Amino acid sequence: MEPATIEQPRKGEGTPNAVRHMDVHANELPAYCPTAQMSLWNAHPRVYLPLERMGDEARCMYCGTLFRLVD
Repeated sequence: MEPATIEQPRKGEGTPNAVRHMDVHANELPAYCPTAQMSLWNAHPRVYLPLERMGDEARCMYCGTLFRLVD
């Protein structure tokens, strides 16, 4: 009997929390990570991000996702 092989998903395909950049709109403030779209099973504690003016950027200290306020 041969050992089972595990096929790894390609980056961004089926990989939980693979997104590393999020555009945030003013109506979505306050911004926080993890977002509702991220998988919960491997999520970290919720962190609020300091986005106040258009163009502001903040990086999550746990997962490194970059958040940018676009409008």
